[in-house]
Amino acid sequence: RVLQDDEAAKVVDLGRRFCRIVRSRCGGGLAMPSIAPAFDAWLSDARACGVRVVESFAITLAQDAAAVRAGLRLPWSSGQAEGQVNRLKLLNRTMYGRAKLDLLRRRFLLAA
Repeated sequence: RVLQDDEAAKVVDLGRRFCRIVRSRCGGGLAMPSIAPAFDAWLSDARACGVRVVESFAITLAQDAAAVRAGLRLPWSSGQAEGQVNRLKLLNRTMYGRAKLDLLRRRFLLAA
């Protein structure tokens, strides 16, 4: 079994804890104030776990920890804007080499 390996068990435990932190943010409510200490504890455990990939991920998150904490704590999301940008990029890719700028502009405006 995978969990019999100590390294794999650490990775699974850290992964589950990280998912719990992110999901508690999505649920809102009472869990919101306790997200920052839980994230900080997870971050220190992940940095010291001994698995290079997890440590690298934790170091990358720590470099922008304030933004990660804000993303976990605040109710706002840029998902709607990101979805629109993704849709417009898809239109651009499908029309690549087939249309001039005026037709592409028209397609963008009609899609928006």
